[in-house]
Amino acid sequence: MKKINLVITGCMGRMGQQIIKSARSDKNFKIAAITENRIVNKKVAGIKPSLNSEESFKKANLIIDFTVPKCTFEVLKIASKLKKRVVIGTTGFSKKEESLIKKYSKKIPILRAGNMSLGINLLMYLTEIASKSLGKNFLSKVFEIHHKHKKDHPSGTALMLGNGIAVGKNKNFYKLIGKKYLNKKSFPYGKKINFNSLRKGEVVGEHEVTFSSGKEIITLNHEAFDRALYSEGAFTAAKWLMNKKPGLYSMRDVLNFK
Repeated sequence: MKKINLVITGCMGRMGQQIIKSARSDKNFKIAAITENRIVNKKVAGIKPSLNSEESFKKANLIIDFTVPKCTFEVLKIASKLKKRVVIGTTGFSKKEESLIKKYSKKIPILRAGNMSLGINLLMYLTEIASKSLGKNFLSKVFEIHHKHKKDHPSGTALMLGNGIAVGKNKNFYKLIGKKYLNKKSFPYGKKINFNSLRKGEVVGEHEVTFSSGKEIITLNHEAFDRALYSEGAFTAAKWLMNKKPGLYSMRDVLNFK
């Protein structure tokens, strides 16, 4: 297989640095450039960062973006013009922004996932099945823990899981979003899906979905120990996306979950 030339955006971020580290040891990839949305005067892993630009992206076969929504759209604008594939791991998009990503996907292949982990995507699949099987007698809620540096809450993964609950019920997710709590020791079930986010230490990521009928509780959970699992998932997605036509894809497509 010919090496895939990568541009890695958000190179100063935790995931950006993890992807750079993983790419250097993966024979399927070659780093064409690393970028930030601001000037960085020091090298990262021996590579000088550049700004997001046509010049930075022109040698890429594919761009991997784990940044923030504002930066992602800066990346998509350039990538769309140059016809470059994009893997998006950024979270925290609004409904309007998600619609805009869909518009860009009519021009270029885009794979977007709130979480690149195989385990998390399996958890979402199981969440859909549980939600559909348990029916109206069960209320549900989502709990997540991430490191103290993470700014958005609930996490993109927690929202993915909430969407899984909605899909199982055949309901519109945005109409089912309940209260969003931060750093609460406990939080209630509701008629809608409530979320609680805990930010502490250097936790890589923990997610839990619970269903309760008042007589019994069913819990589905996942715990991540190594950030490398996300970069490995992004690389699996990148290789898969190389042969795809313009469109918006997910890890579910990559893993062939029906």
